Amino acid sequence: MYGWIGCYLRIDLGSGTVRKESLPAELARKYLGGRGLGTHFMMTEVDPKIDPLDQKNKLIFAAGPLSGTNAPSASHFDVVSKGPLNGTIAASSSGGIFGPMLKYAGYDMIILEGKSAKPVYLWICDDVVEIRDAADLWGKTVPETTEAIRSTTDEDASVACIGPAGERQVLFANIMNECGRAAGRSGVGAVMGSKNLKAVAVRGTGAVRVPDPK
Repeated sequence: MYGWIGCYLRIDLGSGTVRKESLPAELARKYLGGRGLGTHFMMTEVDPKIDPLDQKNKLIFAAGPLSGTNAPSASHFDVVSKGPLNGTIAASSSGGIFGPMLKYAGYDMIILEGKSAKPVYLWICDDVVEIRDAADLWGKTVPETTEAIRSTTDEDASVACIGPAGERQVLFANIMNECGRAAGRSGVGAVMGSKNLKAVAVRGTGAVRVPDPK
């Protein structure tokens, strides 16, 4: 496929399992990516009656087919979940380099399931996917968290994280990346905090295939 990578991550924070799954071409073409693709998985996999802060809720980071290409204004990604503010499917868009970096690492999307028993963060670098302890990061601000994670992983990593508001599951909490880019709608940061997930850090070294780079 052009534009899409054709692969996504499914991570169960409760059990610590990481699976790489194929993204069918027909599904990618039907829902394009980002908000559409994330919404499809929410509608088909999540009980609409659950509490948004229940561990059975899912948190999805999804990039679009143009993320990581030279197309202007196409670097956005979407965070999709059941939102705690309105109880319906929430899709919050953000700019920055997280979307392209996710694609460069080899993934169109991350589906996060379950709840970790302790604070953790994800480190993704191409084929390496690790769930790491985040006890020392819990309570830190977004800039502090970003700096700390980059110092122990890669200075060029894109870090999407929550601050104290997300940890406390404030219903309008954001998920921030590059310190100043916000997935700021619908309280997706509260869902991230409910899963004891402090951050998702990504560094990719690949590229996105397009039919005509010019």
